[in-house]
Amino acid sequence: MPNLSFYTGRTCSLPDGVHISVFHKEWYGNYEDLEHVHTFIQWLFPLQEPGMNHEAKTLTPEEIQEFLRSDDAKQNLLKSYKLMLDFYGIEMSDEETGELQKATHWEQRFNNLNSHTHNSLRITRILKCLGTLGFQHYQAPLVHFFLNETLVQGLLPNIRESVLNYFVFAVLDKKKRRELIEFAYRHYDPKEEFVWCPKKIQESFKTSSVSLQSQS
Repeated sequence: MPNLSFYTGRTCSLPDGVHISVFHKEWYGNYEDLEHVHTFIQWLFPLQEPGMNHEAKTLTPEEIQEFLRSDDAKQNLLKSYKLMLDFYGIEMSDEETGELQKATHWEQRFNNLNSHTHNSLRITRILKCLGTLGFQHYQAPLVHFFLNETLVQGLLPNIRESVLNYFVFAVLDKKKRRELIEFAYRHYDPKEEFVWCPKKIQESFKTSSVSLQSQS
């Protein structure tokens, strides 16, 4: 179980040879390495599907179950998540719910995210990993954050398509996913070009909107 072994501190990542504690202590805020090194993300956020680092291993069903039983592994995964949030200019405002907000250095990091859009692939991986390894409730807050920053605030235009095409559909909770799609629909312009759910569902969004307005 190489991923569990790495996350419980028994082995290091390959090929870089970095211990999980070193990632958390020395890579936090090390934006140069986090941007340009491409072999760590598969270790910090393992999946059941392979990535670009052929020395990283995919998760097995047995390993997932053991990971979920390990408090140390899950706490280290939470630290990894916060490390990457900081890299993207985000901070967690509520650890219980996973609610997020822009960090003080958000502008610099948003500029990086807009200009280095390969990070969208990393964020999709992070979302999938959270859903697999015990933090499913963190998925929707992360996607909602990016929907707000792309569709409402207009601050991350270059990743908007990734947010709509990939981030939203990585959310496992069907109710939360529908809420995210509705939020996206309400803030998308022009609405006639919204293609992320059937027209029938879009009509239901309009109906619920009219109902809410009449109640107010």
